[in-house]
Amino acid sequence: MKSDLAPEDNNAVKSDASATAQPSIEQKRTLRRVVSASFVGNFVEWFDYGVYGYFATTIAIVFFPESEGNLALLSTFAVFAVSFVVRPIGGFIWGHIGDKIGRRSALSVSILIMSVSTFAIGLLPSFAVAGFLAPVLLLVVRLVQGFSAAGEYAGASAFLVEYAPPRRRGLYAAVVPASTATGLLLGSVLAAVLSSTLSDGQLESWGWRLPFFLAAPMGLIGRYIRTRLEDTPAFRELAQQDEVIKAPVFAMFRDHWRPLVISMCAVLLNAVGFYVVLTYMPTYLTTELGYGATESFVATTIALVTYIGFILLTGLASDRFGRKRMLIIASVTFIVLTVPAFMLLDAGSFTLVVLVEIGLGAMLTLNDGTLPSFLAEMFPTRIRYTGFAVSFNVSNALFGGTAPFMATLLIGLTNSHLAPGWYLMAAAAICLGAVICAKETFHKPLRDV
Repeated sequence: MKSDLAPEDNNAVKSDASATAQPSIEQKRTLRRVVSASFVGNFVEWFDYGVYGYFATTIAIVFFPESEGNLALLSTFAVFAVSFVVRPIGGFIWGHIGDKIGRRSALSVSILIMSVSTFAIGLLPSFAVAGFLAPVLLLVVRLVQGFSAAGEYAGASAFLVEYAPPRRRGLYAAVVPASTATGLLLGSVLAAVLSSTLSDGQLESWGWRLPFFLAAPMGLIGRYIRTRLEDTPAFRELAQQDEVIKAPVFAMFRDHWRPLVISMCAVLLNAVGFYVVLTYMPTYLTTELGYGATESFVATTIALVTYIGFILLTGLASDRFGRKRMLIIASVTFIVLTVPAFMLLDAGSFTLVVLVEIGLGAMLTLNDGTLPSFLAEMFPTRIRYTGFAVSFNVSNALFGGTAPFMATLLIGLTNSHLAPGWYLMAAAAICLGAVICAKETFHKPLRDV
């Protein structure tokens, strides 16, 4: 264990000193560039995931027109879920690259693959043009996206935590979920605008493709910013002392299996909650509760704005009160309030729907604003990228990508609109148990992790 931690001593001393010293103008500029680079990549990634979820009913018609009833929608969400199968593989590969070659190298390549594959979705032929080849191509592109996405969230979080002042690691890491929500927000706004201005025929013919075409320029901007940054001080310290680990995956399983298991379980609430509350909800309101597409997108857009407003405050609160306390509060809140919230959604009032979505989004920020710094601090620098990427992506592959599919399936099996609420409640209970078993880390220098 000592060899894992010793190379960080000097860097941690410098970081501790910077906690009280006023950062220089150059340091402030560097931090701004780091925040921008981390923000843009996740923004592109989750913009795509949001657009896919918001246009799920249209994509179902375009690529699965021969399926009847709920089957087309289930097929669309199945493609969404299958794309997550490669995320654990991506987590191992990107983690290896990030811990062995550098965080910047991994992030610069991952954003390029993500933006190109997202752009490609807009070019895919429909079922009417290519037959069964169309859904096959959709699946292939989604698999490429899943692979590239595996390196984004973990890498950006580790990047920010290792650059941030020690007493602001939670605040800086909260930029990552803020960027994901901003990507979803733009996707929701575009979906609302296109749904309200285009006819169903126009939307199914070409309208749904437009948001995917925006990925290419945004991805190129993000890559440009990232390539102009140095790697993190913590990683450069390891490289200078020739202490970069050659097999981070092996070291993770050998020496850090306990924090790995805790981290995978702690991610569960984020994995299920994020996709149910912020991605699946428009489809739920439209197909299960009978609201119009525009109303559903407007409600989700308002909830996303609230989420973004709260997320940085939650990160800041985790720096003051601790990661464990914030995650425990989030889990207990979901256990107690989720099912009643879904009961209120079924009450028939659009104003009430908006208020419930705002409440669910605010509850989710308690978890999401804390989770990136919590996961980054669970592992030492030598395997931080790998530990974060594997734990985050395994849980998201098993429970996050399947959340819309499971919600739709559970509603069909139980004949109850409350099924997604019970599913969320179960995820929160598992997360609570894991967090209780974790050690508090917010007050510790990175060298002591």
